[in-house]
Amino acid sequence: MGIRTVDLERTGKGRFTATNVRGGSIRVSDGMDDDGFTPVELLLAAIGGCAGLDIDAILAKRSDFVSFTVNSQADKVRDDGGNHLVDFKVTFDARFPDDEDGQAARDFLPTAMTKSHDWLCTVSRTVHLGASVDFLEA
Repeated sequence: MGIRTVDLERTGKGRFTATNVRGGSIRVSDGMDDDGFTPVELLLAAIGGCAGLDIDAILAKRSDFVSFTVNSQADKVRDDGGNHLVDFKVTFDARFPDDEDGQAARDFLPTAMTKSHDWLCTVSRTVHLGASVDFLEA
């Protein structure tokens, strides 16, 4: 499936711009003096976004959404393992029309959530399974 890459360029003290290979960008910051996303917020967005996209693709085949929101949260702790996140929770609020197709989508939501959690979502699967991260000097 191949290598994925994002480049970050320092734009100021405590600030970077992350750019993907398609030219999209997002501001990354320490969260002190601006509204840029912190790295922890980006991780939460990646987990929620990954699962949300999975569920959107699965359920949109059954019905249009009236609304669909995803909330991602985790508790940041510092212990013998250093700084890390624990107790991740991703909450899905999917609303569908009050018709037969909407009911079919509502009924399938738990299955879609399980498919994303157990197999599809690369981001949450990576966190769950654990992966090595090497820091290299260019």
